[in-house]
Amino acid sequence: MALRTLPVPDGLAGDRVDAALARMLGFSRTRAAELAEAGAVRLDGRQVGKSDRVVPGGWLEVDMPEERPAVEVVAEPVPGMGIVYDDDDVVVIDKPVGVAAHPSPGWTGPTVVGALVAAGYRMSTSGAAERQGIVHRLDVGTSGLMVVAKSELAYTGLKRAFKERTVDKVYHALAQGHPDPTTGTIDAPIGRHPSADWKFAVTADGKPSVTHYETLEMLSAASLMEVHLETGRTHQIRVHFAALRHPLVGDLTYGADPVLASKVGLTRQWLHAHRLGFEHPTTGRWVEVESEYPADLAAALDVVRGAYK
Repeated sequence: MALRTLPVPDGLAGDRVDAALARMLGFSRTRAAELAEAGAVRLDGRQVGKSDRVVPGGWLEVDMPEERPAVEVVAEPVPGMGIVYDDDDVVVIDKPVGVAAHPSPGWTGPTVVGALVAAGYRMSTSGAAERQGIVHRLDVGTSGLMVVAKSELAYTGLKRAFKERTVDKVYHALAQGHPDPTTGTIDAPIGRHPSADWKFAVTADGKPSVTHYETLEMLSAASLMEVHLETGRTHQIRVHFAALRHPLVGDLTYGADPVLASKVGLTRQWLHAHRLGFEHPTTGRWVEVESEYPADLAAALDVVRGAYK
């Protein structure tokens, strides 16, 4: 992380922070807005947002993240990755566990992007080169539905839909114990964990995060939940249920019982992106698809339903 300190020129006085910063640093307004939204921009020592206004004679301080090294896309088929919807503009895939959405530093495993390239798909080139068509992500350890943009128009439309929260993202999760109330909303901000920056937690200064849930089936050791995301923070469902003291079965990172995980044969969290609905970015037609539980989750659920004592 490098600190840049910049005097505000008289000619930019009164401009929005994102517009002024883009002019001063020579990069896109979107990039400047992302820095402000991340809390990395201060005006005369006070943190400012992207729509705040700069003043003449003021000083902007910017925490500039280190540039990420280029990451190569490796075309590699992914066994078990299904295509559940496909047209000229979008493709919806059913992602298996153990697959990342796109290449990233330090990840050497399979990716959705690499699998689509290997299958001959042409995706949108908007965004970073290694993130061809990716408009949202699932954790490596989470299975289920993802929509990928093939055309530039679809990329723009889907990014807007996710930002405006018009995409219907429905997950099924198996939570330890019995959340009370059985139907409710978790409204708790999520940020980096204070002592382990590789995971997340409910924190006072985190980003607003809202999860709606409903109990589908109450079992002896756990509850099968249907979860609707209003926001899309990293690890949101896992963090929110852990905060309720009902972590997802198998989610050892967030406090799940290792004995229960072993009994049901899980090596990852019981979480599946079960249904995805969105307005098609070019036709306007509503598209809705569902995904069945993969074998490991189905088997674990059967154990909890019947054999677990």
